[in-house]
Amino acid sequence: MDRQSAPVKMLVCVVEYDGTNYHGFQLQTSEPTIQGELEKALKKLTGESIRVIGASRTDAGVHAKAQVIGFKSKAALEIKNYADGLNHYLPRDIAVRSAQTVDSNFKLRGEVKNREYRYRILNSKQRSPLEQNRAYHIDIELDLDTMVSAAGKLVGTHDFASFTTSDNYSEDTTRIVYDAGFSRKDDLILFDIKANSFLKQQVRRTIGTLIRVGTGDITTEEFERIINARKYGLAKPTAPPDGLYLTAVNYNIDL
Repeated sequence: MDRQSAPVKMLVCVVEYDGTNYHGFQLQTSEPTIQGELEKALKKLTGESIRVIGASRTDAGVHAKAQVIGFKSKAALEIKNYADGLNHYLPRDIAVRSAQTVDSNFKLRGEVKNREYRYRILNSKQRSPLEQNRAYHIDIELDLDTMVSAAGKLVGTHDFASFTTSDNYSEDTTRIVYDAGFSRKDDLILFDIKANSFLKQQVRRTIGTLIRVGTGDITTEEFERIINARKYGLAKPTAPPDGLYLTAVNYNIDL
C-alpha cells in the first residue's frame, strides 16, 4: 500500500471491541486503552501520528458493538484499505467494521442524534464460564415485570443527577431518554436504553438500581423518587462493566 502524502481527508470508522483488557476508550499514559491501540495501529498503517476521537468514552471493561471514531489522514490509501489495514495491526479484541470519508466539517460528537446501550444480566442459579466478562451474573431470581414497569419511568426528559457522580457537578445533567426496556432470552435478561447522550456511569447506576427493584429491595415508586430527587450518587450500586455494551451511535447519515 502506498503511504505517500495526499490531500487531508476526514474518516469515520465503526469499531467493535471487547473492553475486558482495557482501561476504557480514552487515552491514558500508563494503561492500555482502545484509543491508544487504534492510534498505534494507525501509526503502523499510515506512518502518521494521528489523534483519534471517539463518539462515546466507554469506561474500563465496557464493550462496544458499534463505537464510532473519527480521524484525519493524508496517507494515499484507498478507503477500504483503512479498515483492512487497521484490522491487520489491531489486537484480536478490537476490530474496525467499516470506514468511510465524511465532509471535513463533520462533528463526530456534535452531530450525534442519539446513543444506544445494552446491559446483559445472566439470571441463573449457576454461573456460566462462556458469559464471564460478557454478562453480570445474578443468582437471585429477578422480578422482570416489576423491572419493566420501573424502567418505563426513565423515558422522557429528566434531570439524571442521581445517576451520576459529583464529578459532573458543573455539567447539565438533564438527558432525554427515548426508550428503555427489558427483554429475556432464556437465562439472559437484556436491558436496552436509548438517549440523546449519557452521563458518566449513568447506565450502570441505572441497571444497578433496577436490579434492586427486581430483587424487591426497593419499589417502583421508590425508583421514581430516586429519579426525581436529582441528588448526585443516590442511584446505586453501580453495576459492573462486564455486561455493558455500546450498541449504536446514530447520525443523520448512514455509517
